[in-house]
Amino acid sequence: MTTQERGATYTEVFASGEFRVLFGSFTLLVAGDQVKMLALSALVYARTDSPGLSAAAYMLGFLPYAVGATFLLSLADRIRPRALMIAGELVRVVTCLLIAFAGLSVWAMLALVLVTGLFSPVFGAARMALLPDLLPGDAFVLGRSMLTVTAAGAQIGGLAVGGGILAAAGPSGALAVTAALSMLAAVVLRFGLPDFPARGAEAGERTGEGGVPGGGAVRDGGSPASSPIGEAERGGVRTERARGRGAVRETLRVNRALLADTRIRGLLLAQWLPVTFVTGGEAMLIPYLGSTAGYALAAASAGLAVGSFVVGRLVSPSGRERLAFPMAVASGLPLLVFAFQPGLGGAALLVLLATVASTSYELGLQRWFVEAVPEPVRGQAFGLASAGMMSGQALGAALVGVAAELTSSHMAIVLAGATVVCCSLALHRSLRPEPS
Repeated sequence: MTTQERGATYTEVFASGEFRVLFGSFTLLVAGDQVKMLALSALVYARTDSPGLSAAAYMLGFLPYAVGATFLLSLADRIRPRALMIAGELVRVVTCLLIAFAGLSVWAMLALVLVTGLFSPVFGAARMALLPDLLPGDAFVLGRSMLTVTAAGAQIGGLAVGGGILAAAGPSGALAVTAALSMLAAVVLRFGLPDFPARGAEAGERTGEGGVPGGGAVRDGGSPASSPIGEAERGGVRTERARGRGAVRETLRVNRALLADTRIRGLLLAQWLPVTFVTGGEAMLIPYLGSTAGYALAAASAGLAVGSFVVGRLVSPSGRERLAFPMAVASGLPLLVFAFQPGLGGAALLVLLATVASTSYELGLQRWFVEAVPEPVRGQAFGLASAGMMSGQALGAALVGVAAELTSSHMAIVLAGATVVCCSLALHRSLRPEPS
């Protein structure tokens, strides 16, 4: 292995003090969100005695992602990232305290979660777009994998700890704990993270009025000016005229430009589609396994952590990229085995293998995505990728649920696996390294 091909190490990643701050605040965020949604669900059920409304309350935090990503993501590149992330934590503090102690009606609580959730993709995009700046080169990919491992672990731990907090302090107490975690995260960010400038300011300094950033070439076989993103840059994504536009108008314009670029669109679809149907298959584990489904779902979360750690740390950068296509295909293959109706142990093993493969192929796409996206709109691009995954997973669960109504739960999982394989084959050009 050449020096250029040597992968980063966790020691190198955590040597960055700024990454340690980002990592710590992210851990608090994921764990706190699990506690918050559990507490909200329990509070709604206590007020209404409605299991349906309780379940809707638990899922409500994920629904606004599609709307926020469609209309507000340009804010991730227009506002200083530290300020934006701190604002996200403070919004969470206020939301939790209002729900816990303001005596709001159930519908008012749900409306508050919906409205404040519209900005969640913006806050998340600011965090993810900062990561390549803190961890250059392959360290970015390993740092991204570390956040995935942390998310999987914090989701499981957050649910377990959240259940204990609910039992000890009730829903209002659990919401107060979430508010305290968010306030702690805000303090950590404020005093631990440098106040990086907004990307608009950086691009303006580098390029002047209407210029194209030096690192913003789009890998689509032409110059920046020949691609939709290039035209957007020449037209002033980061000029004063662009800043004068409303956030909604600018978000729509840049989203259209991102999706019009062949290379970027392919990478977005590659990040969205296979994962959508892997998750859709996992959504059928509850009707398939009944009360024992929690073990298989825990195996799925473990698969995320294992895939991120093993492929992120032990495989070379070029090796991860070569694995992207076969691993994407492989993520659907275990789901096909559900045609034989395996028991709990077999089902847990199959979903673990599926999530290991799906996480592995995603890591192989990360360096390509960073290189393909113009740096001044990186925040919006990362936000669009993340929001598409969140929305796609909800849609995938719904589509596989419809298939289960028409067939059976195990056959719906099989169909989800077949769809993963077909999507991966259709996207093979985006999932394979470009010829050198």
